[in-house]
Amino acid sequence: MRVLAALSGGVDSAVAAARAVDAGHDVVGVHMALSRNRDLHRNGSRGCCSIEDSNDARRAADLLGIPFYVWDLSEEFHDTVIADFVSEYEAGRTPNPCVRCNQHIKFDELLSRAQVLDFDAVCTGHYARIEVRSDGVRELHRAADMAKDQSYVLAVMGHERLAQSMFPLGTIASKEEVRAEAAARGLGVSNKPDSYDICFVADGDTMGFLHRQLGEQPGEIVDETGAVVGEHAGAYAFTVGQRKGLRLPRPSADGAPRYVTSVNTSTNTVVVGPETLLTVTEITGENPTWLATDVDSSQERECTVQVRAHGTAIPATAVLREGVLTARLHEGIRGVAAGQSMVVYAGTRVLGEATIAGRDAHIRSEASR
Repeated sequence: MRVLAALSGGVDSAVAAARAVDAGHDVVGVHMALSRNRDLHRNGSRGCCSIEDSNDARRAADLLGIPFYVWDLSEEFHDTVIADFVSEYEAGRTPNPCVRCNQHIKFDELLSRAQVLDFDAVCTGHYARIEVRSDGVRELHRAADMAKDQSYVLAVMGHERLAQSMFPLGTIASKEEVRAEAAARGLGVSNKPDSYDICFVADGDTMGFLHRQLGEQPGEIVDETGAVVGEHAGAYAFTVGQRKGLRLPRPSADGAPRYVTSVNTSTNTVVVGPETLLTVTEITGENPTWLATDVDSSQERECTVQVRAHGTAIPATAVLREGVLTARLHEGIRGVAAGQSMVVYAGTRVLGEATIAGRDAHIRSEASR
């Protein structure tokens, strides 16, 4: 097959491309340049897709003996990932930019270009497994290495894109094994630190980035009764479940810590309350993507639901009807924020996902605590 290997400049994508070459595919490497800011360099292990990464990707391609190109996707990245990130926070939601990047850039844009250029598949260094059944149905599953599993951020890709994707690292036992393989192949990125945080916020100061984008918008912080307990410089800077950085002038009546329980950007109000108000037992999601085309999404089914990239999967009953994915959790979960993804699993298999739109709180009484 003709395979387009996405080379980020990290060890995972380099080893994935090497495995595609070993499998006998006709491989071409491409690095996606997502920023035009030439001052954007890696700070320790923070961020990705920097100039440094582009150079590392080129060296990996040279070692593997494959053609290499750099594609400037900075405009698409700004319009679909950064703009969405800012607008979601401005609306009081908490987005996951890695999900949007995988959806719009790494699969929509990259795969669309790959199709035009007659590539059969795109290969990436994501940690997830694709299983092909005897009847031809392709299933997305969690990676063998659960500590590195990235199926949560891949669920949004859709079954059409799944059919054109390759994840050679899905069955690998650990990141240490990937690094050892890279070293054995002579890849200079074998000891390169993992990237983390948000790539377009190079200094890691997300709130500072949002403040520069949205400016100061003073408003009130109120408790669950509506009483004003503090002030803020912008409701967009807060997320459900947040405890630190509230800067409240006085403690609650019982001395217990307060948490952000909701953000209302229409009134520019942040609501805080006791930890018990964070517990929810039902979550609804909009703009769903149903990967399991062989599974009837309109029928309620027992499953597990994950609401954070590295969160615990919670047993639930889920159903997708009239464009709304609803999950009734068998046990309460705290700190669920609108704008995040909720992904539905059957065992290790990804069934579908949706963007969290609403939640129903289950407030425990003092007697049940």
